[in-house]
Amino acid sequence: MWLVVGLGNPGEAYVTTRHNIGFMVINALSDRFSIPLKQKRRNFEYGRGFMEEKEVLLIKPLTFMNRSGMAVREALKGHEDTGNLIVIHDELDLEPGIIRIKKSGSSGGHRGVESIIEMLGTKDFLRLRVGIGRSKRLPPEVYVLTRFPKADAKMVKESVDTAVNAVIAVISKGLSSAQNEFHRD
Repeated sequence: MWLVVGLGNPGEAYVTTRHNIGFMVINALSDRFSIPLKQKRRNFEYGRGFMEEKEVLLIKPLTFMNRSGMAVREALKGHEDTGNLIVIHDELDLEPGIIRIKKSGSSGGHRGVESIIEMLGTKDFLRLRVGIGRSKRLPPEVYVLTRFPKADAKMVKESVDTAVNAVIAVISKGLSSAQNEFHRD
């Protein structure tokens, strides 16, 4: 089974913020594959279904970003192998519209990924990094909590669609094939 986790902050105030691009991708996967996110555990909500004939668990933590590891650790109970864990998160160091898929490595300063590494005790899981760019005026901790401007709606939708297709490629074709397909500028 694949566990696909989208990182974000819970609550209406954060729905369309840059930090919630992971939630946006999970919502799009849920819609595309008719996997309702109606089940809840203490620290996350989820839906179980199939993508490309593979069983998946789509997960949205109910903890705030900096405590995402609590939700992921709880979701992994009974699925201790992190080889089939994909974490989708925003990436300041990539321009909007660019995605990168990587296996393992450091958190790159992302507090949600940092929390997951700390709680799981491993860096060995897949990350789908969705570019949100940086602000020249706002510090990163403020910028990630700003909403995408309405003028960027098309770009955000395209980024989410690309990320959805990348998740599908990882699950159906494998990491190397997905990287070859999606690591284009």
